[in-house]
Amino acid sequence: MKIAIVGTGYVGLVSGTCFAEMGIDVTCIDVNQEKIQALKEGILPIYEPGLDELVSRNVKEGRLHFTTSLPDCIDQVSLVFSAVGTPPDEDGSADLQYVLAVAREFGKNIKKYTILVTKSTVPVGTAQKIKAVIQEELDKRNEQIPFDVASNPEFLKEGAAIKDFMSPDRVVVGVESEKAKELMTKLYRPLLLNNFRVLFTDIPSAEMIKYAANSMLATRISFMNDIANLCEIVGADVNMVRKGIGSDTRIGNKFLYPGCGYGGSCFPKDVKALIRTAEENGYEMKVLKAVEAVNERQKSIVFKKLNNYYKGDLKNKVIAVWGLAFKPETDDMRESTSLTTIKHLLDAGCKVNVYDPIAMNECKRRIGDTVHYCKEKYEAVVDADALLLLTEWKQFRMPSWPIIYKAMKTPLVIDGRNIYDSKEMQENGFTYYCIGK
Repeated sequence: MKIAIVGTGYVGLVSGTCFAEMGIDVTCIDVNQEKIQALKEGILPIYEPGLDELVSRNVKEGRLHFTTSLPDCIDQVSLVFSAVGTPPDEDGSADLQYVLAVAREFGKNIKKYTILVTKSTVPVGTAQKIKAVIQEELDKRNEQIPFDVASNPEFLKEGAAIKDFMSPDRVVVGVESEKAKELMTKLYRPLLLNNFRVLFTDIPSAEMIKYAANSMLATRISFMNDIANLCEIVGADVNMVRKGIGSDTRIGNKFLYPGCGYGGSCFPKDVKALIRTAEENGYEMKVLKAVEAVNERQKSIVFKKLNNYYKGDLKNKVIAVWGLAFKPETDDMRESTSLTTIKHLLDAGCKVNVYDPIAMNECKRRIGDTVHYCKEKYEAVVDADALLLLTEWKQFRMPSWPIIYKAMKTPLVIDGRNIYDSKEMQENGFTYYCIGK
């Protein structure tokens, strides 16, 4: 079986590589010639654990190819996946220009029955727009070539994307015809053999499932952050509260960890897009608006704790920041709490030392030399007036506190992810603040 995937960003490259690992012949396409050339040379545009090895093996074994041209391979494939970006517009709605551009290219070049499968996260109703664009191009050609569109949203967690793809808890596929269902079933048969669930739905439902899933997870995070903030006020321990409610089987214990806000490429964008979709259809998503507002407030909570400790006098204070990526095992800093925190620190006149195991280059690309980039975590705390933990990398979980105590000017630690033990911190001489306790 041969397929093409348009877009070699996070979703496209991971999906294409994993399909190739399953034995499918995959051509990954991108208009960025430099990116394609780099991929051919084994240089990946993203960081994902294990992906470089998988790409190298499948290229070597002839199952994974890279090109800038969809027309060059469209005759040989039965499925074309669209995995291009859908960045948010200023009003929060998803920008569909790249998705529709793929549809237009598809309509201009198909010569036989082919399915265009949308892997990108798109609002409900996008499939109809895609169909209209394809049909418009076929009409221009005066051709009556049969085609189908389908929706196959991704549910990949950055840092664990390969495992998520190869061992999914579910695969959602929205189709309109039996022929499309048969072809998508054939594609995912290796997963079906292992009893992994492939859920077939209508296309609008598949489009909605992705937004609804991410919005529900974002809601749980913001709910727990709200509870954590209240726990601090009333003297409760959010960790005990989390365990208490998580033991209820109706609730479960996933995504109940308080912290300093969610970020990344999915949750913020998808919550905004779903709010906007509702507005366009005359409905207000009051819960999601609150989720978004709580998260924006939470991104400033670590800075507020620091500012309160120093009673608003932060000028020339040296602040160490551990963690820049929005989560561990990725270099992705989109909507990361670190960006918000660093801006607050710089605006307050602080000198900022930063360290992240992976995201240093990405940080420099985003904010330049406004901060000092450290070669390792202990360098960041030298003469520091505070240490802020923003990303719960494994490398930060068991540091040498005696070394840090000696290196810091003021032994103050503000833990934005609740990974340290307050008793241990106090025993080592630190003033310690976390979230919800």
